[in-house]
Amino acid sequence: MNRTRLRMAAIAAGLCAVLLGATSPEKKPRDPAQWEKDIRAFEEKDKAAPPAKQGILFIGSSSIRRWDLDKWFPNLGALNRGFGGSHISDSIAFTSRIVLPYQPRVIVFYAGDNDLQYGKSPETVCEDFKTFVRAVHARLPQTRIVFISIKPSPARVKLLKQQIEANALIREFIEKDKRLVYVDVWTPMLGPDGQPRADLFVKDMLHLNDDGYKLWTSLVLPHIAGAPAKESP
Repeated sequence: MNRTRLRMAAIAAGLCAVLLGATSPEKKPRDPAQWEKDIRAFEEKDKAAPPAKQGILFIGSSSIRRWDLDKWFPNLGALNRGFGGSHISDSIAFTSRIVLPYQPRVIVFYAGDNDLQYGKSPETVCEDFKTFVRAVHARLPQTRIVFISIKPSPARVKLLKQQIEANALIREFIEKDKRLVYVDVWTPMLGPDGQPRADLFVKDMLHLNDDGYKLWTSLVLPHIAGAPAKESP
């Protein structure tokens, strides 16, 4: 009987370890090459129908990829180059392929959410965004970059503290450069109880539904509709 109990305890411990491993942030090094198929698909689209330059580029993770730009930003000719699950570092890795060739006058950027979930610190997220900005402005010094703050979501309430810290660091950086814009989606996405509003999300409680995108569109549109790039600082 004692052996049976020990065996059951060992099995239970093993299951707990598996479950904890499934929910804990990963620490393995990331290889941007995992997105090569997505990037090549963008490049094939560009060959078939070259996008106009000096336009509006949306780039980042799945919140960008799932954004129907034709629906929410009609007549703006906005270009979507979001690839789901990506980190800021992935956008950096492919800047030369899916950012610079378009010579966008405005970039709308959303990423950092997955980075924190993966285990990156708020400081790392901010430094990665700085690196992305420098990579863009080294070649396109007049391009305006509109950063959408990391959103609060019911699926990732455990990360609220880190998200607040990352947003604060990035906002501080943005305020020093007239070419950068910080769009606060954090505040309107919280309910009276200070928790993420479930009514803005699809079933997974991580990605936005139409109400969520309606909110984001209303906050982003004033910064991109007919707006030229700001002057260099």
